[in-house]
Amino acid sequence: MELEKEIMVKNFRNEYHKAVVNLKYTGNWISMKTNSILKPYGISNQQYNVLRILRGQNPKPATVNLLIERMLDKSSNASRIVDKLESKGLANRVTCANDRRAVDVFITKKGLEILDSLDSDIINVEEGISKNLNKKETDELNRLLDKLRG
Repeated sequence: MELEKEIMVKNFRNEYHKAVVNLKYTGNWISMKTNSILKPYGISNQQYNVLRILRGQNPKPATVNLLIERMLDKSSNASRIVDKLESKGLANRVTCANDRRAVDVFITKKGLEILDSLDSDIINVEEGISKNLNKKETDELNRLLDKLRG
């Protein structure tokens, strides 16, 4: 559906303004779809992102700094997210053997199991894009988004 109909706006200042609003709206639309999948598991988008990073590192540990570097939402508080994941039994912190000031973060078996359960539903959201965009259009969208970020 066209953005103007979705948010009931007739005019934008210009096409650049419309593009920014469209990107924000679409990002929120994707987040809402993802949130509905994550809600039954009691985890947020940011927590899901950290779990995926930890799974990618597994069996090696991740540091909080590594999590911050790789997170999609750079404004998130990675330490707080790890605290929440740890309280849910989805991640563990261990004092780094080489540097006692640092901590290593690991995903737990329970964290891996939750991600395994979520994978097919998340893939379905991602593949939902293919209902409206073909491969060539998706490649072009990715190219344009990369170009936009410079």
